[in-house]
Amino acid sequence: MNMETLAASGGASAARSPAKPAKLAGATHARGVYGALRLGLLIAAVGIATAAAHWPALAAQARTFDDRMYLINNPLVQNPSWASVGRFFREILRPSTVQGYYQPLAMTSLMLDYGRGGSSHDLRAFHETSLALHVLNTGLILVLLHLLFRQPIVAAAVALLFGLHPLTVEPIPWVSERKTLLATCFVLCCLILYVQWARRGRRLYFFGAGIAFVLALLSKPTSTPLPILLLLLDYWPLRRMGRRALLEKIPLLAIAGAAAVITVISQGQTAYLELPHLQSGARIPLTICHNVVFYLSKMVWPGSLTPHYPIPNPFDLSHPALMAGVVGTFVLVALLLASWRWTRALVTGWLWFFVAIFPTMGVIGFTNVITSDKYAYLPAVGILLILAFTLTRVWGDPAPAARLWWRRLLVLACVAIIASLEARATRRQLSYWENTEKLYRYMLTLAPQDVFLHSELGSELSDQGRYEEAVAHFQTALRLYPNSYVDHNNLATVLMAMGRFGEAVAHFEAALRIKPDITASTCNNLGWAYLGQGQAEAALKYFERAVQLDPQLPEAHASLGFVRSQQGQLERAVEHYEAAVRLRPDLADAHLGLGGALAKLGRLDEAEAHFRHVLRLQPQSLAAHNNLASALMLQGKVEDAVRVYQAALRIAPEDARARAGLEKALSSRP
Repeated sequence: MNMETLAASGGASAARSPAKPAKLAGATHARGVYGALRLGLLIAAVGIATAAAHWPALAAQARTFDDRMYLINNPLVQNPSWASVGRFFREILRPSTVQGYYQPLAMTSLMLDYGRGGSSHDLRAFHETSLALHVLNTGLILVLLHLLFRQPIVAAAVALLFGLHPLTVEPIPWVSERKTLLATCFVLCCLILYVQWARRGRRLYFFGAGIAFVLALLSKPTSTPLPILLLLLDYWPLRRMGRRALLEKIPLLAIAGAAAVITVISQGQTAYLELPHLQSGARIPLTICHNVVFYLSKMVWPGSLTPHYPIPNPFDLSHPALMAGVVGTFVLVALLLASWRWTRALVTGWLWFFVAIFPTMGVIGFTNVITSDKYAYLPAVGILLILAFTLTRVWGDPAPAARLWWRRLLVLACVAIIASLEARATRRQLSYWENTEKLYRYMLTLAPQDVFLHSELGSELSDQGRYEEAVAHFQTALRLYPNSYVDHNNLATVLMAMGRFGEAVAHFEAALRIKPDITASTCNNLGWAYLGQGQAEAALKYFERAVQLDPQLPEAHASLGFVRSQQGQLERAVEHYEAAVRLRPDLADAHLGLGGALAKLGRLDEAEAHFRHVLRLQPQSLAAHNNLASALMLQGKVEDAVRVYQAALRIAPEDARARAGLEKALSSRP
């Protein structure tokens, strides 16, 4: 007896016995409480299992790719304040900190994690939030599937397979992929609220779904296809397609259109935007076919996962991966069309997946890679719909009881086996994220001839001060691709740090020949290479050129300040140093140089202030301690100078300047 029949029988007997409806209502309430409790326990169990599998992510310290832009070299994230939040939200068409990617909520989230103890040297705070979001997303998927199919065990099983899948690893230890997790969270909230709107018709649910959609866009603009995904849910499994369903999407489509325009304009200011008309005719269909088969294969067999998949070369049907993509796509389409006669589930689920992943397919070109595990995170919901539908048919099949229980037992056994294999693979994948070097070396085992990976590993080794090893990787990158402007520039920078200024100049000049429209940063570096050779005039020329190319580059102003100070042009040096600290208040070298120039001009109070600012930025700076103590001595603040010299000696007990200064200060005491 279904609920409608039960309710009718209760109404018919109301005249004969007023107590029975109350009893029925109580029983219904009890079943509701039991159902909610069971659902809560399932969510908790799935959440605990998901967190346990991904727990090693908390210790991951690998920093990769755009982590430099999002965290390491991002002063707004590193200076939590309302001013930073304001810039995240105000800079719509020209987001200055993330190369044209408008995602203020994601950036604010990273800033908050920085404020509670996260840093570029300790990523645990970021990973804690990311893991919590992944667990939350897994729980939201469980709720969504339960609302759609009314089978809590099936919903829990499918959500568990998602939560443990190694394809979901990447967004958790990869700091800058916070946007994927946050956007997915809001998209899932939107889907849940929309299903409630479709089932109950309360406008509050639809309004909430709209708010969640906006929040998803503010987290990651690739959430734009969401209105189309809602239409697909209307078609199946909600089965409410019609004029009303289309009309109610108009406001959402308008919001999506505005977000798409903003993204195209902002991304057009970077090198990552490649519109379809700029690509060859064959590239788009080959890319689509390759990616569809690629993601399907990784979902079924998640082996050799990596944050960086090389673009097939040559990019034509002679490459096995592209040929497999074309053949596999034709087979998949044929199977989907054949299934249309008996179910909408397969086609709708695959369309859901395809529409969701389309912005990152490489067709529009908001990225410089062809595939990435993180791109499949949200689109995987479409495949989960298919899986949930299939398991629901098996789980709820009206077969004889004995056969039904055996089927259910078989489903649970299969889920348990797959989940355990997924958890093991997830832990293995997370082990590569232990540190940056380990991650890059792992990626190079899968793509040993990849120029980009050699370049990135070289940069990491350079940051560690392992210059000889860094040089080897940059040279390998240049051997594989001699016209790499980036690698000539990076190699020159390392050679300059090693004191090999002549070689550095040669590689900087090679970079100039490859890219005549040289960047201000490279000009600044080339100036320092010439300065290392003692060619001050040549250095001055390139420092001035750097300022001309980018008047907002603080390092270039600081370089000019240094040269002018060395030439005795103290007033001009002060002008450039002041410009540098105005543009970047946390540039310690500029404050140090400015303090030195001001001290030479006799402006000791100002010099003292800048030296103290350096110590707030770099408490272990020996130069700042010594310079501050000297400025204090010149002002007659002997006791203060003694304390500063003593602090310098605690940092470097053998420092001759600090020892001599301390002796002089002690002898100067009244």
